[in-house]
Amino acid sequence: MLNLTKFKAAAVQAAPVFLDTEATVDKVCALIAEAAGNGARLVAFPEVFVSGYPYWSWVMNPIEGSPWFEKLARSAIEIPGPEIRKIAQAAARHRIHVVVGVNERNRYGIGTLYNTLVTIGEDGRLLGRHRKLVPTWAEKLTWAPGDASALRVHDTPIGPLGALACGENTNTLARFALLSQGELIHVASYIALPVAPKDYDMAEAIRLRAAAHSFEGKLFTVVSCSTVSPEIVDAMSASHPQARELLARPNSAFSGFIGPDGRVIGEPLVDVEGIAYAEIDLGRCLQPRQMHDITGHYNRFDIFDLRVNRRPLSAARFVDETLVGEEDLAGVDLVGSLEAAQ
Repeated sequence: MLNLTKFKAAAVQAAPVFLDTEATVDKVCALIAEAAGNGARLVAFPEVFVSGYPYWSWVMNPIEGSPWFEKLARSAIEIPGPEIRKIAQAAARHRIHVVVGVNERNRYGIGTLYNTLVTIGEDGRLLGRHRKLVPTWAEKLTWAPGDASALRVHDTPIGPLGALACGENTNTLARFALLSQGELIHVASYIALPVAPKDYDMAEAIRLRAAAHSFEGKLFTVVSCSTVSPEIVDAMSASHPQARELLARPNSAFSGFIGPDGRVIGEPLVDVEGIAYAEIDLGRCLQPRQMHDITGHYNRFDIFDLRVNRRPLSAARFVDETLVGEEDLAGVDLVGSLEAAQ
């Protein structure tokens, strides 16, 4: 029998403790506890929340921004690693699914970083590590492109769960790849970007992208966006005189929920810090698909053919071993691994 769950979800809109990995991980764990305490079974965090976005690439030239890149590289984490294990412990302790963005350092290349989304099950298992496929615009100065090895939908007790980072949510083929795997809950993680062109409303752009995915796929989207804290503004202003003005634009962050009809559910957050909540009823995904099921009866797969290369990419392949950190990590018990290490 078809089992379409009902549950409460949480979307965090907050700023990290800028480039302070340990303090930000503690903040993540506190927000996990708060969301679970309010009845949520899923909590979504912003893009690269652990522990900061490279705003310098938008307000400085590459030479000016280089020292900041080094700070980011030093604060980046490896997966698996103690930081993610601590977050996984919190997820397991509070029985809540977690999607969190991190700056991931390549274990074999200290200067190679990835914009990574980590999905953790309510039992503390690592369900997926998705590296952003294409860094957007100035982000190419910071992150390497990811691969599709974790472009997957995870079968969880709350339902089929997928996630994409920021600009990936405009990538029609990436979104379709998730929809074709039965996605019903989509997490879209973002950063506030006040430095976009002057006529660009970032908050509205985020809402519009989420609405498009939900309406086309007939599913729920959970949007989590960061905010720009005074700490971030002060740090960037110390290196560039125009940073304060550039980072002060309003309507740069939107967090909330979109239903399968493309409309906002509940009260979204715009610019302010907090946690948004919504009741998710996956049963609402069923009826709209009678009209448009673009991964089923409302398509022509004899005409269209999408092939996705999910082979993990690495610098070299050795016939006698697997590169640690580049393999498919789905199902890794982070809580158990940590207990064994201790």
